[in-house]
Amino acid sequence: MSTPTSSPVTVRWRALAAVGATTGLLLVTACSGEDPSVPPPGVSGSARDLSFTVDGTEVFGTFTAPTGTAGAVPAALIVSGSGPTDRDGNAQTRPDADTNLNLARVLADAGVASLRYDKLGSGETGLGDLDPDASIDPEVFDRQLVAAYEELLAQPGVDPDRTVVVGHSEGALFALRAHDLLGTSPALVLAAPPGTRYLDLIDRQLTERIRVGEARGQIGETDSVTVLSDARAGRAALRGGRNLPDDLSPLLGTVYSEQNAAFLGWIDAFDPVDLAEDVPEGTPVLVLWGEEDAQIPRSDVDRLMTGFADADRVDVPDADHVFREFRDRPGAAVLDADRPFAPEVAPALEEFLDEAW
Repeated sequence: MSTPTSSPVTVRWRALAAVGATTGLLLVTACSGEDPSVPPPGVSGSARDLSFTVDGTEVFGTFTAPTGTAGAVPAALIVSGSGPTDRDGNAQTRPDADTNLNLARVLADAGVASLRYDKLGSGETGLGDLDPDASIDPEVFDRQLVAAYEELLAQPGVDPDRTVVVGHSEGALFALRAHDLLGTSPALVLAAPPGTRYLDLIDRQLTERIRVGEARGQIGETDSVTVLSDARAGRAALRGGRNLPDDLSPLLGTVYSEQNAAFLGWIDAFDPVDLAEDVPEGTPVLVLWGEEDAQIPRSDVDRLMTGFADADRVDVPDADHVFREFRDRPGAAVLDADRPFAPEVAPALEEFLDEAW
């Protein structure tokens, strides 16, 4: 399937934040704000900040080079998940996930350089000079990826023939399209990737949240039926190219709203299985998934794998959506900073990258 085109669809910045915080792939289950109490994985490498420009906005990132290596080294571009997520993989709802930072450290330990960057609306980049109420083309995130990849290749000591795009969660949808966006075929690491269309994933997450709310007495049966019925009416409208119904439940206001409609319609057009089928033959692909991932179920990953002719898959035991060890009952309030990064990720990445080139 070729990349869906978007006739200048637009989405407001605040709407993007709402989608990420309320219905995105990275739902909050734990956060802190305290200094980490467990050591980070891998090594720090030689890190330095840099910036590049996308649509006139300065985007800030961090380039990390491995130490103790000779000659040109392979390099990875790390792409964040949903919502306004910064270069380290953190969002307001989950400020200590450090998913991208931990991946960068693991990569440095494996002798691989990396570049990670703030998604527009997050971190040091923020909104730049953009008006938070102004409309933008959601394909700006495609342009961020392209500019970041070019910046990665421009760094001294990077081998342009040995590159990999690492996409976490929603970022995997961008990684899967890297060959179209970049005009080349880097290796791919898809970490906690969605395996169904975006609006189907939202529907599943909403359903689970509503059912939990019912069990806890936080929402009545009548309201829950209304919310889920309205959500499915919203999904049907967007997929049919129609305007959203104007009588949707107010509980869906931060999800199925006119402000969100363009972004949701654009990203929902990408079926991960179709994207997997379009990955050029011979592209090395690694799919990483945590067995305690509450956002992406096993069935989604199983479905995604049907699109690949040849891809490696590693299911990480006792790991959650951000690949931290999950030691508590589902729904428990646990601090990300108190849970180690899953140790199985490092050897899986190293083995894959050793064979990728």
